[in-house]
Amino acid sequence: MKEKNTFEVIYDIVCQIPYGQVATYGQIAQLAGNKRLARVVGYALHVNPDPQRIPCYRVVNRFGEVSDAFAFGGGNRQIELLEAEGVRFCDGKVDMDGYQWKKQRF
Repeated sequence: MKEKNTFEVIYDIVCQIPYGQVATYGQIAQLAGNKRLARVVGYALHVNPDPQRIPCYRVVNRFGEVSDAFAFGGGNRQIELLEAEGVRFCDGKVDMDGYQWKKQRF
């Protein structure tokens, strides 16, 4: 059986983020096995091959901020998608205490 590459592992983890919750780039990197890969996570999500299946909009930075460079419609679109799932924002940031995914291991 073929071993998954880093992007495939990242996409598998992002697919596990529950509806109405978010994760950080660093959190995804850590779950993928290397907490130093947060920028790689960002790049992988920017080139997401299947945004209908891989909910990259559920990934935010460590402060709960969306990406202005969100590849599928910009930061405003990312906010719209998250709010549609019930995620609340305070001062333009996701309420991380209320909506951050608590997954610890992949």
